[in-house]
Amino acid sequence: MDEISLSSQSMFAELLQRCLDGEFDDTYQEQGSFVRRRRDARYYWYYRWDAGGAKHERYVGPVTDKSITDRVTRFADIKSDYRQRREMVRALIATRLPAPDAMAGSVVEALWKAGFFRLRGVLVGSLAYQCYAGPLGIRLTAASVRTDDADFAQFWGVSQNIGESMEHPLTVLRTIDPTFKEVPDINDPFVTSRYRTRTGYKVEFLTPNRGSEDHSGRPAKMKALAGAGAQPLRHLEFLIHQPERSVMLFGGGVPVTLPRAERYAVHKIIVAVERKDQIKAQKDITQAGTLITATAKRRPLELGEAWLEAWNVGPRWREKLDAGVQRLSDNERSELKRVIALAEGAEARRATQKPKRR
Repeated sequence: MDEISLSSQSMFAELLQRCLDGEFDDTYQEQGSFVRRRRDARYYWYYRWDAGGAKHERYVGPVTDKSITDRVTRFADIKSDYRQRREMVRALIATRLPAPDAMAGSVVEALWKAGFFRLRGVLVGSLAYQCYAGPLGIRLTAASVRTDDADFAQFWGVSQNIGESMEHPLTVLRTIDPTFKEVPDINDPFVTSRYRTRTGYKVEFLTPNRGSEDHSGRPAKMKALAGAGAQPLRHLEFLIHQPERSVMLFGGGVPVTLPRAERYAVHKIIVAVERKDQIKAQKDITQAGTLITATAKRRPLELGEAWLEAWNVGPRWREKLDAGVQRLSDNERSELKRVIALAEGAEARRATQKPKRR
């Protein structure tokens, strides 16, 4: 595994913090204020401001998210520094960290500015994979990050209940390329989850499959996406549960929300087994193996726990996991076996520490 220098890792960590602060500053103007509101026994931050004689509110995020709450308390002191961030992005790209092509970077940036990630959307697929290089301190092979599409995911329940909507995705995408068009869905011509340019660049929105297999091919209408569709997929709920933040190295840095790296690795093992396209299946295994090696070193317990969670879903998941593991290298299988044993030991210790019932 080719690691980047400690100085580059520190620079990336600083860029991430600056981008998150800049994201906050760009979204919430000083004239407004933050308030806490209770919904379903949980507290959430909302930003409130006056405009045109009317009061407005915008969802920010849960109070339990320490990164958000910390920036709320420091809001008056946060200043954007786009020019310095852009120089940092260039310096990190010079160390051979991956950066998106112009189309992919522009698409992700436009959806970020439209509020997709603030509304708890998640970037998935190979564009997400390339954003793990900085947080994990590793270099990625060019073949493993190459892609000609962009995939975005959101929980249907979040989309329905968050109480806000971004602009329709097609409207946002046409600010990047006016040739973006809806791709009709064969199962529902009135709800679209896919978009494509004249040159063939594709954007798709996804959501976890909430019901039986009969519904997996029919796009779900997403309220937070202005009623646009999202394609339901199996296993996606596992992937996007409790995501993490990173930065896409584009412009002044685009703050994105990703699946946790260890979940991405386990998910790719499952997906590889289901692929009919063997070239894509091999790419899945390459990505999974790289992230297994990296997270086994940096997040060993988390990787082991992610595996056990997937393993305990049921026999069908176990069959796929067993089959997928056989495609990993000997070293990757060994590292995975080690962290699984670590997680099993931690689980056993927690079980013995539970107070006995009287």
